[in-house]
Amino acid sequence: PNIKIEIIPQRKQEYDTLGDYFQKEDGTWLFRVSEQNDDFEFLTLIHEIIEWYFTKKHGIKEEMITKFDIYHSELGEPGDDKRAPYYKEHKFATKIEKIVCEELGIMWEEYNKPRI
Repeated sequence: PNIKIEIIPQRKQEYDTLGDYFQKEDGTWLFRVSEQNDDFEFLTLIHEIIEWYFTKKHGIKEEMITKFDIYHSELGEPGDDKRAPYYKEHKFATKIEKIVCEELGIMWEEYNKPRI
């Protein structure tokens, strides 16, 4: 698939999130990551790409994910909720994100602080 990555100001996200992905009309998958420092943007992007690939592989539609995220925005991280249609894929992406975070020498607790 054709993939495009954008680093954007937080206020331009569709809802309160640091990373998002969706398919455009031309078939391109657009990944939007909120402006942070380079390492944090990279970590957010790694999470989104892994989550996207596995949800796609498991037949979970992006529309279902976005709908759940928006409806449950009060949760902070909707993907951590066991009711999320992409819970398993989100948790796997978080595991990889933590490994990369450690390799970068960043404390998970520091990276994972609320930034929205």
